[in-house]
Amino acid sequence: MTAGGYDRLEEEIKHLKSVERPAVIKQIAEAREHGDLSENAEYHAAKERQGFIEGRVMELEDKISRAEVIDVSKLTGSTVKFGATVTVVDEDTDEENSYQIVGDFEADVKEGRISISSPIARGLIGKSVGDSVEVATPGGGRSYEILKVEFV
Repeated sequence: MTAGGYDRLEEEIKHLKSVERPAVIKQIAEAREHGDLSENAEYHAAKERQGFIEGRVMELEDKISRAEVIDVSKLTGSTVKFGATVTVVDEDTDEENSYQIVGDFEADVKEGRISISSPIARGLIGKSVGDSVEVATPGGGRSYEILKVEFV
């Protein structure tokens, strides 16, 4: 994963532990004050939320413990590989897009980060500027031309 993805995971853990966890503990305490727990919907909802938070913290800590962090700024080259920011143009629509190829856990298409295991990334890996790439996407086949490869 990239250093940015690692930082985002750590920030989410920090938020869950310092904001979400204390809030749900407070909700459980308030719900307990309402009496009978067997029929207390607020209590059960808070306990369910607590379970979700604890599960998410464990999942994120596991990902971080197994992560191999790659500093993209130290990578170079003219071919597309993990960490590269690739500018492509759709040969059918002339629409230009830039994507950074990142790990599965940090992918976010809206932010321009695509997973290394996505169809577009798999098609781009190993290619260079000027190459044309055919990609089989869920919406049908697409052709892209690589305009720029950079490591930012």
